[in-house]
Amino acid sequence: MAELLPQADWTGREDLAALMRALGAGNARYVGGAVRDTLLGIPVKDIDVATPLRPEAVIARLNDAHIHNVPTGIAHGTVTAVLPGGPVEITTLRHDVSTDGRRATVSFSADWRDDAARRDFTINALYADPDSHEIFDWFGGLDDLAARKVRFIGDAHQRIREDHLRILRYFRFQARFGSQPADARSEAACQELAATLKGLSRERVGMEFLNLLGLADPAPTVARMAELGVLGEVLPEAAPAALAELTARERAGGVAPDPVRRLAALLPADVPLAEQVAARFRLSSAQKKRLATAAARTGEPADPRALAYRLGREQALDRLLLTGADIAPLADWNVPPFPLKGGEIVARGVSAGPDVARILRRVEEGWIAEGFPDRARVEALLDAELDTRPGD
Repeated sequence: MAELLPQADWTGREDLAALMRALGAGNARYVGGAVRDTLLGIPVKDIDVATPLRPEAVIARLNDAHIHNVPTGIAHGTVTAVLPGGPVEITTLRHDVSTDGRRATVSFSADWRDDAARRDFTINALYADPDSHEIFDWFGGLDDLAARKVRFIGDAHQRIREDHLRILRYFRFQARFGSQPADARSEAACQELAATLKGLSRERVGMEFLNLLGLADPAPTVARMAELGVLGEVLPEAAPAALAELTARERAGGVAPDPVRRLAALLPADVPLAEQVAARFRLSSAQKKRLATAAARTGEPADPRALAYRLGREQALDRLLLTGADIAPLADWNVPPFPLKGGEIVARGVSAGPDVARILRRVEEGWIAEGFPDRARVEALLDAELDTRPGD
């Protein structure tokens, strides 16, 4: 008896039903993550649809049904239907004509199995009929999903040679879905072909690596990547043990996973090196600044709240967690604004200019040192500062 896709919130969406009617009976199946995650009982983020219809036919049918669509990847057969419940990518069945490890030349197909065969892992090659909910599985993905085994489809070496980034995808999926022991053939192929990662865009590598670091507990997987020589191809400066320590502190403190903080944990406290890694991975300006700030850590700060005031809550939390300092003082505490403006000092008879800035800075330092007291205490600190001015 065929296995069926369980009912889920997304399977009952009326806009999806309308989309399937537009594409026509037998012309569409759900595929990939939506099927996999529904079977696992976890929330579905993205919905992908496969179809034997060519892209121009998909567009024509959606237009006839007045469904807004965008040709987001038309060269590779992908059209995005913009639905009220969220976008859905519709991709024509394909098979690879040629691959070079970075990109593929594809030909459109009408064969569902051909399309499944070109995917990466068995658990990602599961298709479901939108009407009957029957699941189609040509490569043992259902059994692998039940066993929590992440396994390449067919020859692991060949799958990696088609797209070298699949090495990092393998470890990300292993960290998210896999059990131990891991699939020996998949690990061996990743180990043997690890050097091919050097031929990829550093931005693609960085994005995939950050996706891995953002998972609930990537530390064991990253340690295994180091053992296999894969981590050295991605981040030779990495110290995997520090990542395990950080994730333990995050769990103990109830702090959500953060990939940039975890990347900082893998690196030594070296600002120039952090900036080099940020450039290598093509991180955003904000991410680069945050990584560099984390790398400037020198030990446990005396006052976590003072650190949060100076750096911002997020970056202070990074430094505290990375150095093993107590984060409890930041719980349920919001960084307050400094309740004094330069104009108030001028109103007290100080000429506008450097003197105002110096007084403002000294009062602010006193306010921080006293633990951010109320406005009345700030005025008292200002009075004391003005009383010490020459000629007053």
